[in-house]
Amino acid sequence: MHHAQTPKEKVALLFKIFWPIMVTQVGLYAMNLVGTMMAGRSGTDDLAGVAIGSSIWMPVFTGMNGILMAVTPIVSQLLGSGQRHKIGESVTQSLYLSVLLSVIVLVVGAVFLEPLLSLMVLEPNVHHITKHFLIGLSFGIVPLFAANVLRYFFDAQGYTHIMMAIMLLVVPVNVVLNYFFIFGKFGFPALGGIGVGYATAATYWFIFIICVIITFKVKNMRTYHLFVKWFSPSLKTWREQLRIGVPMGLSVFFESSIFAVVTLLVSTMFSTVTIAAHQASINFTSLLFMVPLSISMALTIVVGFEAGGRRFADAKQYARLGVTSAIGMMAIFSLFLYFFREQIAHLYSDNGEVVDLVKQFLIFAIFYQMSDAAQASLQGVLRGYKDVTIPFVTALASYWGIGIPVGYGLASFTDWGPFGFWIGITAGLTCAALGFLLRLFIIQKR
Repeated sequence: MHHAQTPKEKVALLFKIFWPIMVTQVGLYAMNLVGTMMAGRSGTDDLAGVAIGSSIWMPVFTGMNGILMAVTPIVSQLLGSGQRHKIGESVTQSLYLSVLLSVIVLVVGAVFLEPLLSLMVLEPNVHHITKHFLIGLSFGIVPLFAANVLRYFFDAQGYTHIMMAIMLLVVPVNVVLNYFFIFGKFGFPALGGIGVGYATAATYWFIFIICVIITFKVKNMRTYHLFVKWFSPSLKTWREQLRIGVPMGLSVFFESSIFAVVTLLVSTMFSTVTIAAHQASINFTSLLFMVPLSISMALTIVVGFEAGGRRFADAKQYARLGVTSAIGMMAIFSLFLYFFREQIAHLYSDNGEVVDLVKQFLIFAIFYQMSDAAQASLQGVLRGYKDVTIPFVTALASYWGIGIPVGYGLASFTDWGPFGFWIGITAGLTCAALGFLLRLFIIQKR
């Protein structure tokens, strides 16, 4: 990381940090995307089972991972303020915290997974696939959370290309593992959609091992002595990280939970075909969302670095540049979504009913893309300032106080049916974007 002085230098630095993050995010999401697509080729029940399992897992993952994202503003501000010597211990404490969070997720999952699935009243085969998909995935939770700590440690220093290179290596590995486990090739059992969970868990272990190797092999990383110099667990450091991370995690959780809760409600109110079409649409539009999400993560790094050095005018310039870029790029993607929606639908299923529904869902998706890009990029800026509590309250009120109730009301009491949920999503994201924008004005004025 370095201080960019001119607007041209800022654009270049932001892009240099952003595009490897984007490749990384697309790679991470591609594992879920390809797994869902391949499961769909195994059958509609497999597609629905993986879809529901992913909808349960993703808010849990994003919420817990959001807590670990505190590593980024903490490390970037330490760098900006010249306190490099504190980084090694801070990251080590985050690794301890990641293991603790993993254990909590595993224990809660073991207790509540079956009761949750029973409440959803799924078809027996879909219930079975969903449950065992998540069981397979659970074997990779510990390495996944630990690897993400190391990823945010790399990213906060501006070395976003490291994780990009790792993802370019592991995505093909994940595709091959999915092929083996789903379809039973080369002596592997044919597990259908369940195999996606085990393939994903194995890939998470692969990512973690490579990240650890990098901390020893890359010269700039060795200076922090990670996995060499150990520190006693520090409740004081954990409290600092949780003070920043918990509101971040809850904000991310409430955002992602809109889509998860809507999928769960759709699964209880509509047919398996509707579930499959709904999730296929969410799946693809979430891939496009990786672009503004990556801009958001890059903004946290550069704004955090400038704020740490008390260069607030520069931080404000980055905010304006990043938010407008996110909205502009999503506008272009919305056009792509409109003109190629039929081809996108055929990527997921050959079932005519599913294809027709996906095409209709994607029309509604266009309307929430812009608000989603705005709210994500604005949150990234606020995180760079370490301003996380008010954004969390805003997210809670917007997503759960507006988005879910509006969507449920339209789906239950009007002729919109499942499309009513998508209108609710749009309303919640729009309110969140407006709330984050107002908060940013207040922070920048201070």
